[in-house]
Amino acid sequence: MEKHIAPNVLYPTLGVFFWGGDNNSGLDRNLNGNFMNSPTDISEPVTKQKSGISKWLQGYGLGLIALPFGTVLLIGIWHLVVKIGDYPAFILPDPLSVFAELKRITLNGVLWMHINATLQEMAGGLLLGLGVATVLGYLLAKSPLLERLVGPYIVASQSIPAIAIAPLLIIWFGTGKLSKILICALVVFFPVLVNTIVGIRSVDTGLKTLMRSLHASRWQTFIMLEIPASLPVLLGGLKIGVTLSVIGAVVGEFVGADRGLGYLINLAKGLFNTPLMFAALIVLTAISLSLYLLITGLEKWLLDWRN
Repeated sequence: MEKHIAPNVLYPTLGVFFWGGDNNSGLDRNLNGNFMNSPTDISEPVTKQKSGISKWLQGYGLGLIALPFGTVLLIGIWHLVVKIGDYPAFILPDPLSVFAELKRITLNGVLWMHINATLQEMAGGLLLGLGVATVLGYLLAKSPLLERLVGPYIVASQSIPAIAIAPLLIIWFGTGKLSKILICALVVFFPVLVNTIVGIRSVDTGLKTLMRSLHASRWQTFIMLEIPASLPVLLGGLKIGVTLSVIGAVVGEFVGADRGLGYLINLAKGLFNTPLMFAALIVLTAISLSLYLLITGLEKWLLDWRN
């Protein structure tokens, strides 16, 4: 009959590896049943915790200060280039005209309609791409034979640009949201797949041996070891995925759509309304940056135990 390790035994023992200390001596003490009296006890803080303000400044304060300062500097340089070069508005518009156009489409509700369409396509494509890539990546990481059989076809499929596949998906699935979601999922899929394989295979073999010696089940090994140990790499793949999801949605809207920020850029191009094009690009940049910062905050929260 298969034995299962109790969580209250497993977590302290793994704590020797995850939280540092003398692995060999700490492991001997833990397996002898003296974990709570061991110097490697994870319940005791290794270093003095920083104050809340200093920790906030170190993690977020500098970025929050640098971001608006850099934005103002970029806008100032942009304004100077337009004034010195004396460019017409359809070549390079002034920042004031771009912000005026952005205000106009915000107040009349046009911008929100297109943002809503793009966000829905991004969310659907991101969820689909992440789900398929994570599951398939785990299977490939655990089965070298499956990787040898399937891997070449996956790599070969990435040699075809998304912009070349997009017209086919539009023909097969129509100009609705489904085709955009599939294009977005295709763009997100491969980077997340690679990160999942790398993350699962980067789990320390010593920890795997420890889990087997403690008679942990596959589920316990997956939940208590593989996910926490590979989480930094998986979150790195998620960062790439959320930014690529914006590209996937816009590519689909370029090829065929009646709404969305990509459609708005295409419309502005046809009307030679460059301020409108810049306004849509600014909104796309803001969405991408916001999603990236959101995942960065999630990463800090989920990986706070490493500190």
